[in-house]
Amino acid sequence: MKPNLRVNIGRLKLNNPVMVASGTFGYAEEFKDFIDLKKLGAIVTKTITLAPRKGNLSPRTCETPCGMLNSIGLENPGLETFIEEKMSFVKKLGVPLIVSIASEKDPQEFLTLVRRLDKIKEVSAIELNISCPNIQHRAYGVEQIENKNYPLSAIRHPLISQDPKATYELVKAVRKVTAKALITKLSPNVADIAEIAGAARCAGTDGISLINTFYGMSINVNTRKPKLGNIVGGLSGPAIRPIALRMVYEVYRQVKVPIIGMGGIMDAKDALEFMIAGATCVSVGTANFINPKASVEIIRGIEEYLIRNKISDIKCVIGSLKI
Repeated sequence: MKPNLRVNIGRLKLNNPVMVASGTFGYAEEFKDFIDLKKLGAIVTKTITLAPRKGNLSPRTCETPCGMLNSIGLENPGLETFIEEKMSFVKKLGVPLIVSIASEKDPQEFLTLVRRLDKIKEVSAIELNISCPNIQHRAYGVEQIENKNYPLSAIRHPLISQDPKATYELVKAVRKVTAKALITKLSPNVADIAEIAGAARCAGTDGISLINTFYGMSINVNTRKPKLGNIVGGLSGPAIRPIALRMVYEVYRQVKVPIIGMGGIMDAKDALEFMIAGATCVSVGTANFINPKASVEIIRGIEEYLIRNKISDIKCVIGSLKI
């Protein structure tokens, strides 16, 4: 008898705990010739903004030991083009669709995006990307978000998710305008990740994505110039996995909220580490660039692990770390 791989994040129901990370899988159609997309637990889209974005200066990626740096800058066609052109393929798959969104200028854009997506039945959940290291946000209070009162003197804050108050206020405002499952993607570039996760949970998020990339840079010693056009970018891949794993463990111990673990997951063993540490499910990112079949291989590997260890339900693995 096959083990049960089903997990839930709020009202979002997944047939298995493996999804693909935003920004590493395009809009799914790019991978249709490599894997059976219907086998995925969920598909997370490339992050969408209200208006089209050209992204950052090139070069936008470079390899590093055990990982890569990227500074894409959230290049995307904008909300309406995404709905009209990009969703037509993925919504036919029958796989839960999680749309990742971000703001460019002010938090009001999050509310506009969510209100529009809330009307589309094929959208299963919304991921608030408040942690992209390659764009900047302003920090506002919830009253300013709701009343559209944005003072020019507002303090610039690199990421909303680096401030527990700003995180709380934004998630709370978004929660009021959608009944869909809400996932908040956090930055690892903070002193206390559990504090930020707790703020998002108190504000009403259904799940937490842990983690986004770390700030990093690389230099060409011959030209003495940065290898990225934006100078700094986000570090991902196996190099960050031990830190990401530690953060998942910290949040699981302190905050009662479903966690989507990510950060250098390359195979089933890596995925199981995150789940044993407390992740409800996992998201495969950088591995997609190296092995397009990584996600479905991880699903199969998890199932084989459960059968081999005579575990009937994946929920028995979640948070099962023995101290």
